[in-house]
Amino acid sequence: MFNRRHFLALSGAFTLQACSAGGGVSASSAEPAMRAVPNPAFDAWVDGFKARALSQGISASTLQAGMRGVGFLPEVIERDRNQTEFKRSFEDYLAIVASEEKIAAGRVAFARQRSRLNAIEARYGVPANVVCAIWGVESNFGARRGNIPVVSSTATLAFDGRRGAFFEKQLIAALRILQSGDTTPDKLVGSWAGAMGHTQFIPTSYQLFAVDFTGDGRRDIWSEDPSDALASTAAYLAKSGWQRGQSWGREVTSGGLQPDPGGPRFAVGQNFRAIKRYNNSDNYALGVGHLADRLAGGGPLKTPFGPDKYGLTIDQRKRLQTRLTARGFDTGGADGVLGPKSQAAISAYQRSVGLEATGNPSPALLASLG
Repeated sequence: MFNRRHFLALSGAFTLQACSAGGGVSASSAEPAMRAVPNPAFDAWVDGFKARALSQGISASTLQAGMRGVGFLPEVIERDRNQTEFKRSFEDYLAIVASEEKIAAGRVAFARQRSRLNAIEARYGVPANVVCAIWGVESNFGARRGNIPVVSSTATLAFDGRRGAFFEKQLIAALRILQSGDTTPDKLVGSWAGAMGHTQFIPTSYQLFAVDFTGDGRRDIWSEDPSDALASTAAYLAKSGWQRGQSWGREVTSGGLQPDPGGPRFAVGQNFRAIKRYNNSDNYALGVGHLADRLAGGGPLKTPFGPDKYGLTIDQRKRLQTRLTARGFDTGGADGVLGPKSQAAISAYQRSVGLEATGNPSPALLASLG
């Protein structure tokens, strides 16, 4: 999985990253491929790295095949530099990872994979709906797995040096994946930060937790068949303390964890903490838990979220987006989450009517749109 403990320490507000594709952080499979650019300093770094890789047990043949065509990807550096742009509430996070549209699509995916997920649950003790929910949050049920060559992305980030030692470990681990025969260089792709496959494992986590559930001799988390990826996620949670037969948590009317003031509260236990080992964020674990409940047929949260800091409910924010788009100020959708595109649309509308372009919504602004 994409272990964001190495990248972000999220507890409370959700951080919508510049590289975000929905709820997770993996790049969309449909994104244009990144283009490598000439960089003599990077080439020199690669030459030095090869000697270090040989000393750590990477074979010359693996290096030759794995590093063939490796290139410097400046867009990876740009994304790494612009991760934390907009803070989002738990309500916004749920609107992204557990929208009604995503729940409907997820139930179809859950039904399609149900027999395999049941077999995974029997082996590892992690409920089928929880594993499916992580699949949904991480890659939109396999639709957004990333298409960036992992060797090039991790080499670029290791060369850059900001987290050089960490990403060099990821690069070594990626080469070990190739050396073991689990996949081939052309299929070793993922997000800009090297998170791979249906449930977004980084290479070192793959080495520790990935499993060959299909029995074909390869731990293949990249193929169209998600079986190995889903089983690997269950294996990770099982080794992270998942308690068989216990739930992740539940909504309560008092006490408990309350991510947003005035919003719903939750009683959580050991299995909530196991999910946080996958991604160290309260919002992430609550989002996975709630999506899992909905995939299994559960209903919406009972306690509504109140107005945001601008005095708008999520339904009002959706109306604001709809009305702005109808006026020609495209918000990129009407999910009630006012991200950068919505803020730019608000600013453009404010300028068009002679208001200060703050990009901030308000009840008065909504009323002015009719």
